[in-house]
Amino acid sequence: MRMIFVCIVAAITSISMLLAGCTNPNKPVGMAVEFNAHATSAYTALEKGWYAEEGLSFTAHESYVTGMALASSLARGDIGVAYMCLVPAITAYANAGVDLKIIAGTHKDGYGLAVNPDKIKAVDDLQNPGIRIASVQPGGAVDVVLNKTIDYFELDKKKVLDNTLRMNPARALISIQSGQVDAVFLPEQWSSMAEEHGFEMLLESKDVWPGLQGGVLVVKQELINSSPETIKALLKVDSKTVDWINSNPEEASQILSSAMQGTIKQEKPTDSAFETAAGFDYSPEVMLRAINRINFSPAIEISGVQEVIDYLEELDYIRSSFPAEEIMDLSFLLAD
Repeated sequence: MRMIFVCIVAAITSISMLLAGCTNPNKPVGMAVEFNAHATSAYTALEKGWYAEEGLSFTAHESYVTGMALASSLARGDIGVAYMCLVPAITAYANAGVDLKIIAGTHKDGYGLAVNPDKIKAVDDLQNPGIRIASVQPGGAVDVVLNKTIDYFELDKKKVLDNTLRMNPARALISIQSGQVDAVFLPEQWSSMAEEHGFEMLLESKDVWPGLQGGVLVVKQELINSSPETIKALLKVDSKTVDWINSNPEEASQILSSAMQGTIKQEKPTDSAFETAAGFDYSPEVMLRAINRINFSPAIEISGVQEVIDYLEELDYIRSSFPAEEIMDLSFLLAD
């Protein structure tokens, strides 16, 4: 396993000359991904060597347990490419002023509500006194799914949020193991992993928000300006990888499992939440279940992004709504 990880790191280290923009090969530009199944395409392309085949290389590859932690990293100059959830991408742009652009989708759906079946029989039970719900901090993607669930089932928002404990996905799994929570709103693979600890999937995000744009491929505007050829190469690799994952989910689950285990073995993980992520079994079987619950696709609709932007304003997670076109550059995607 260690050898696999070393090989992946070696491949990553050879990648950033072009991502730096080709015009300045010495400028360090890195890639950031979320430490979950949503980034299966990035992990797969690295393992298969498809970035290198297109002449792409990264100086750094950083994994984050939450999308919000990843979004914070985008403010740094050395992160130029990110595979991340749409919600934190929007908040990074709207609230932190990060000059980024969404150049493609990566997946739709991919979030779930898993529950202790002895405590929760129906979604209405989330508002019962004494029920303990785990979710990420307000403004995260699964927190948005939590709020949409409240709206969809017309639950008492105060009661549900009063029952909600805020923690990262790895901490939520630990809380399941110790019997401290009765329900968890989590992204994949974490929600599928909850099933390994006796929880049952009560609903998926597609049940309350059909076609929700979950993940996006994001780049800094600076990279678009300095190296449009890099953007074209990124999209070419991503499209190839998504097609391969959809045709080879079993092998993709093996790659994802190895990538998860390898990332955990980093001596100096970027995200301190990795301390709580260690010790879990990221088995291929569970990763396959997670992959099958995600709709991987580079396709993305402006209307779908706008719907998320408007809902974030409704939740007061961004100061005001704005046209989705501001944060999107689909010219390279449509050119294909």
